[in-house]
Amino acid sequence: MDSISEKFLTKRYRGRLTQIPIYIGKFLRMFIYQNDWKVIPMAGFIAFLVAFVVRNSFYVTMEGTSKGALALMSVALWNGFFNSIQVVCRERNIIKREHRSGMHISSYIFAHMVYQGFLCALQTVTSIVVFLYMDLKFPSDGVVSGYFLIDLAITIFLITYAADMLSLLLSCIVKSTTAAMTVMPLVLMIQLIFSGSMFSLPISMKPVTKYMISYHATACICAEADYNNLTSSSGWNMLKKMAERDDADPEIKAMVLEMEATGQDEIVRRETAKSNYNVNYENTYENIKYHWHALVMFALFFAAMSVVVLEFIDKDKR
Repeated sequence: MDSISEKFLTKRYRGRLTQIPIYIGKFLRMFIYQNDWKVIPMAGFIAFLVAFVVRNSFYVTMEGTSKGALALMSVALWNGFFNSIQVVCRERNIIKREHRSGMHISSYIFAHMVYQGFLCALQTVTSIVVFLYMDLKFPSDGVVSGYFLIDLAITIFLITYAADMLSLLLSCIVKSTTAAMTVMPLVLMIQLIFSGSMFSLPISMKPVTKYMISYHATACICAEADYNNLTSSSGWNMLKKMAERDDADPEIKAMVLEMEATGQDEIVRRETAKSNYNVNYENTYENIKYHWHALVMFALFFAAMSVVVLEFIDKDKR
């Protein structure tokens, strides 16, 4: 019998609170000795790739900000999913044995919540440092804290943590690590499809987006970036492409050249921006807090469901 199971057999470690630090210590040892720390440089590398692609338009135009928010949301989801997708299923037999020895499932999951929060915080700091190093264009003022980087860091952390807790729940449900890695891309794809920004969904399906981490993540990042007050280049870029065609109408070419010379292209950008206005991206304290609260509730719900699912582990024949 291992040392943790032996502790659970003593009266001293039968309480829920006394078991939490035991598992936190175990997870920290795994972080150091079982290479769980590798998720940190991986987060930095992914942040570097995203920053390299979107740094010229992120927080500059509506289109660039929308794409950047989607990319940043995807990075945070990916980091969160990889943190915990295998942590329960890979030691299912150990958990079953220790549960029968007196381990409380709620203590085990709460210890994971603390440890996974630690991982998510390190990934968030790493991502922000990489973004600064890559010289991404960030606003200076934040709506909630007064500093944009602080608001963005909180958002990235909450996205990563909510995805982490969803992944933890999946790890409690699936039969093996192979099944976990098979399910994860499917769940990630569902999150992307129903994010509300990547695909045009039927009206009947749009309410589903409200129950997705990805929707609140993208909306929160765009709101913090003051998306609705940025200019839009899509309309003007379309006009320029029309004028640059070899078979373009001479009148269109002349009109585009005149508008560009007289500065009227800015009018097109502003009018296009008005048509792209999104009420879900309003740069207000209430709107950002709403999305933060939604992400927190997702994390708490998934953690609670993990406890419920894992409580039946003794009846599991796997």
